[in-house]
Amino acid sequence: MLEVLDPPAVRRWSRLCADALGRARAEIDALNVFPVPDGDTGTNLHLTVLSAAEAVAGLPGDAGRDRTWQTLAQGALLGARGNSGVIVSQAIRGLAEVLGRADGRGADLRRALARAAEMARDAVVRPVEGTVLTVLAAAAEAVRHASDDLGEVARIAAEEARGALRRTTGQLDVLARNHVVDAGGAGLVIILETLAEVVSGAFSERHEVPAPAVRATAEAARGQAREAAPGYEVMYLLDAPEEAVGRLRAELDALGDSLVIVGGDGLWNVHVHVDDAGAAIEAALAAGRPHRIRVTHLGGRVHEPAPVRGVVAVAAGDGLAALFRQAGAVVVRREPGATPPLAAVLAAVREAGSEVAVLPNDNAAQAVAAAAAEIAREEGLTVSVLPTRASVQGLAALAVHDPLRRFDDDVVAMTDAAGHTRHGHVWVADREAVTSAGLCRPGDVLGVVDGDVALIGTALADVAVRVVDRMMSSSSEMVTLVTGAEPSAELAGAVQDRLARVRPDVEVVVYEGGQGGYPLLIGVE
Repeated sequence: MLEVLDPPAVRRWSRLCADALGRARAEIDALNVFPVPDGDTGTNLHLTVLSAAEAVAGLPGDAGRDRTWQTLAQGALLGARGNSGVIVSQAIRGLAEVLGRADGRGADLRRALARAAEMARDAVVRPVEGTVLTVLAAAAEAVRHASDDLGEVARIAAEEARGALRRTTGQLDVLARNHVVDAGGAGLVIILETLAEVVSGAFSERHEVPAPAVRATAEAARGQAREAAPGYEVMYLLDAPEEAVGRLRAELDALGDSLVIVGGDGLWNVHVHVDDAGAAIEAALAAGRPHRIRVTHLGGRVHEPAPVRGVVAVAAGDGLAALFRQAGAVVVRREPGATPPLAAVLAAVREAGSEVAVLPNDNAAQAVAAAAAEIAREEGLTVSVLPTRASVQGLAALAVHDPLRRFDDDVVAMTDAAGHTRHGHVWVADREAVTSAGLCRPGDVLGVVDGDVALIGTALADVAVRVVDRMMSSSSEMVTLVTGAEPSAELAGAVQDRLARVRPDVEVVVYEGGQGGYPLLIGVE
């Protein structure tokens, strides 16, 4: 019998808990009719806790209490899946907040369970009774007046959680109609029972999961509910300040339901069910930096993929757009310095075909392209987002595109062509700033090579020539010049004259790009 929940006990609990949820996964999945009958709650809880267990398993053996608990909570946050998984990750964060700074005795566990219940409920925008929240709250309430004995607190919490789980059937109509208990609550019971076993030292090989009383009825209702369910489950990690998350919470609440946002200290895990997955992701882009975006189709109409191969290219000028269209790409226009609308990128992907390569041609457009690809893949399309950071890299990739090749081989060839194209540009500074080449002032001409300011000058032609000189190597074979919206024929001519003198072996191609803000784009292959 343990007297304190020390770091080795936390490690043991997390591993045994992940194992127990893994064994019960299919049985919990069978209970899943709320909030969406997608039959994956057991799987999501298992993956969430497994992520937490693997995180603490990677700590050194002498890791202290605070580090162990914080690592457990971070692992759960990063690996949280589904509605119940996200809620349980926040409950673990609540436990960590208390137990990471305490001895881990019975009184500490009482306070930790209360904090876990509070934080989990606060994370859900519209809490519903008869769910995992209810089971956790019941367990926390039951131990409020327990003794300070760790074993007794853990045992009472587990026993009350199981009792509360049985009561969920009568607390939520959809559970009563399908004769099931709440799936998320069933997973939480296993988590608390495993904790009680670690403290007592008496382990069970199997934890009981109440089976649906009328399985056929539950499965029929699952099919009916799916028709009325929101179209998508959207999840992502988000790097954002807390004030931005407050605005995001209000915006997502208006878009859909089952909204849960957990985390803190600049990193959040967001879960929502919506009909418009693109709008949910665009809201995240406005709030901060979303990553590890997952979009799961829950029901409704699936777009039929067109039986063709295609390419989508993002373009920032009329001339560039025309070039990409002539090469066979579906074009998405963006304004200079702005990202393209996600809805426009997604529509272009759907138009392009069933196997689509996307050329973002800009660092900022990468995230939007990745989000559109996630949604399109869920609809049955095969989509690959190429790492093109500039328009000249997109042109190089499209030049080697071959729709008769296997899609994977074509993507490799296009990626290789883009990767072997150095990109640069010249532009005029409109404000004072510190750059990698030094301090620049309004009116200075900046020469950019591969995304970094490489030099600062006073004349466009001089800076353009010096940029090309820096980009060239002995193996360079081709230079692509794309002129901007402002008249810049003389600018391209100055570069052509320079290359004719020093590198007559190099082919030079000039296009009218029409892009604003950048008088000249440069590509060297």
